[in-house]
Amino acid sequence: MEVDVSQFFQIHPDNPQKRLITQAVEILKEGGVIVYPTDCAYALGCCLENKKAVDRIRQIRRLDDKHNFTLVCGDLSVISTYAKVDNSVYRLLKAHTPGAYTFILDATSEVPRRLLHPKRRTIGIRVPDNAIVAALLAELGEPIMSTSLILPDETVPLTDPYDIRDTLQHHVDLVIDGGFCGMEATSVINLTGDEPEVLREGAGNISVFN
Repeated sequence: MEVDVSQFFQIHPDNPQKRLITQAVEILKEGGVIVYPTDCAYALGCCLENKKAVDRIRQIRRLDDKHNFTLVCGDLSVISTYAKVDNSVYRLLKAHTPGAYTFILDATSEVPRRLLHPKRRTIGIRVPDNAIVAALLAELGEPIMSTSLILPDETVPLTDPYDIRDTLQHHVDLVIDGGFCGMEATSVINLTGDEPEVLREGAGNISVFN
């Protein structure tokens, strides 16, 4: 789906402007796809119940149905709604959030099936350490369905908001310029087995999981 031209908000990374956060959340609620900064790279996001927006993200990144989407959450209070978490896993999550990790967990029935890995029925959960994300999530009141902004045939995320705008201005509804936030994706930790398994080494320190 093409949009005319995406909006472009410059939001302060430490003190996000309330007016712009409110406008960004309105775009999400109206079915929009946004680009936003996290604590380690820019990401694509939309509301998790919006199938059309999810399909647009799949098209931008050319993802197949085996891709694990991530639910970006403001804190752990909503985790049990979307993922099955026992006490030991919860303690592990609590010790390492917020931070540059994506945790793969068994999903609950609250997660739309189209967002799950089709065979494993798992979902990624992430709590970024970023003031803009925290403000967006507080205003939205639910997780943002998300994936790293790595374009087809690329191996690292896009990092410059102006380049992102030039590249995606007809494909997303909003680009949030939150400054430079790194160019390394999260470390991905699988917590569905008996022991934590590092699936991808990224920005987060993985030594505690080995």
